[in-house]
Amino acid sequence: MAPRHEAPRLPGLFQTRGGAQEKPIELPAVAAAAVAAGAAAAPADDAQAHWGGGGAAGAGATRADDVWRTGRLGSMASVALSEAEKVYIVHGVQEDLRVDGRGCEDYRCVEVETDVVSNTSGSARVKLGHTDILVGVKAEMGTPKLEKPNEGYLEFFVDCSANATPEFEGRGGDDLGTEIANTLYRIFNNKSSVDLKSLCISPREHCWILYVDVLLLECGGNLFDTISIAVKAALFNTRIPRVRVLEDEEGSKDIELSDDPYDCIRLSVENVPCIVTLCKIGYRHVVDATLQEEACSLASLLVSVTSKGVVTCMRKVGKGSLDPESIFEMMETGKRVGKVLHASLQSILHKEESLGPKRQKVGFLG
Repeated sequence: MAPRHEAPRLPGLFQTRGGAQEKPIELPAVAAAAVAAGAAAAPADDAQAHWGGGGAAGAGATRADDVWRTGRLGSMASVALSEAEKVYIVHGVQEDLRVDGRGCEDYRCVEVETDVVSNTSGSARVKLGHTDILVGVKAEMGTPKLEKPNEGYLEFFVDCSANATPEFEGRGGDDLGTEIANTLYRIFNNKSSVDLKSLCISPREHCWILYVDVLLLECGGNLFDTISIAVKAALFNTRIPRVRVLEDEEGSKDIELSDDPYDCIRLSVENVPCIVTLCKIGYRHVVDATLQEEACSLASLLVSVTSKGVVTCMRKVGKGSLDPESIFEMMETGKRVGKVLHASLQSILHKEESLGPKRQKVGFLG
């Protein structure tokens, strides 16, 4: 059996305070040490004071212990934390030191692999921490929409696999799937994100419809960011057969698809945005939050950012509220972090594509 090779990683997205990759700190051990040192002596009300902040930030917030017990983005997987663990996470964020050694604006390493599903026009698998996402793009011919007769369009479908978390069993993941699909529609409802006119074959008659299927294989925090990265990588990998419209003397049109696999159309993903989720914890906010950190967050801001640092849309999630100053700071952080994220992703995608047939594939079941 051939050895398993690790998929390429986005460079420079995991930075520890010392510059080297450090071994993650185990929460239970830290909590036990905190209790032994007397850190747990800080009352829960003191921790809640760090949460509310005062003013508009705490005006619409529920009790912190309620949020800690059920706090999560949307209806995705949650995690149970002890009081000592919650206090440790909140106080650590205030000092710009997170449980795994990262700073507040540091991402974990991201594993990206494209062209992992053979029967699609484009596909990608992205792993970020314990979050694992598979995206497939299928190009099919259809009829343009009446309001946009000279454009193609994208359709999104999100499947929350029961293997990702037991909470998705039955129809448990339907609401989250709909929420993610609606978010994707919003960030792609922008003329500059994808050139939809290039998907038009003949106005009012034929166009390409890109069906983007997102499969959640595992949920381990920061779901929206991971999905947006996977969608962009899959669109980058998408190849659409070139079509020629032939018209005879009588005026009837005939469509001819090229059978040359290299004669295809590539989508420009330069302006495709990525989502940067900023979780407000205490007085500060963090990017790429783990499940434990999401459980300690009253409110989060989803910021859709292009490679040039342009914010295309925003969405606030969570039971808490955010004051205008916090929103402005989170937007600036999202733009700054988003530009680095795009640059790293583009670099690794082009590097992987340049390997050609020499690229060693892991596959989405690898």
